[in-house]
Amino acid sequence: MPTVCPTVSFPSTPITTIERMSDLSLLFSYEFVQNAIAAGLLASVLSGVVGTFVVVKRLVFIAGGISHAAFAGLGICYYLGMNPLIGAFVVAVLAALLLAWLGEGGAGRSQDAFIGILWAAGMAVGIVFIHLTPGYAPNLMAYLFGDILTVTRTDVYLLAVLVGAVLLVMALFYKELVAVSFDETFAQVQGTPVRFFVALLLVLVALSVILLIQVVGIVLLIALFTLPPVIALMLALRSFATVLLAAVLLAMLMTTGGLAGSYWLDLPSGPSIVLFGIAIGAVVRGVVWLRQRPRG
Repeated sequence: MPTVCPTVSFPSTPITTIERMSDLSLLFSYEFVQNAIAAGLLASVLSGVVGTFVVVKRLVFIAGGISHAAFAGLGICYYLGMNPLIGAFVVAVLAALLLAWLGEGGAGRSQDAFIGILWAAGMAVGIVFIHLTPGYAPNLMAYLFGDILTVTRTDVYLLAVLVGAVLLVMALFYKELVAVSFDETFAQVQGTPVRFFVALLLVLVALSVILLIQVVGIVLLIALFTLPPVIALMLALRSFATVLLAAVLLAMLMTTGGLAGSYWLDLPSGPSIVLFGIAIGAVVRGVVWLRQRPRG
């Protein structure tokens, strides 16, 4: 994960809208901006598809535990001089498998406590190893709140492969994952290996975490997992597949609109994406409330 990001200098004197639009067209000619948009769209696909399963299955707290545990892998690999994303990938997958194993026997209370331990221990271990690394310590804000402008072209290619792999697995086992997400008991009666597919779903969540860390960071990652699916579910669409598509489109609107807002308002990209998503949710909720309000 790069630590240096190219910047665009802004004039100190007020500029007109035409000058701003000209500056905006110039901005899109930069490679790091193109990479940021590509990474945002890739993240939108995962947050819309995987996030919908997370919301329906009520795995939001588990996704938070996995994402914060991944910070330990980031810190350890940074200390060893390796790519931090490798450590995040390994720790996130191991955490997902452990949580799936704890949930097999219906030990919900033990699983809930272990999620809290993962959440705190992952952050603590990551900060300690980054502190122990000799030389200049990286800016933790980039890891915690994201810095999509630091994504390189190589990162985009790797992220595209990751997105393709996750979507391929979900397409192959779509019916089983949907059945497990809505009703584990019914799925088990139908002969579906529930434990395997719950573990598979958690591993897919872990892989998605690796991508979303670079877009909005660890702290705000849960928002990108939950906001698009929740807004899509507000629309009361007819089928689950339509909800998935709507969630993906809403996530794309969030990322592109948030990036545009971060440029226009000179704000950090990660928080801008999340705040723009919250604004969309508020508008949709208001429209739905007005349409459902009794007349007369």
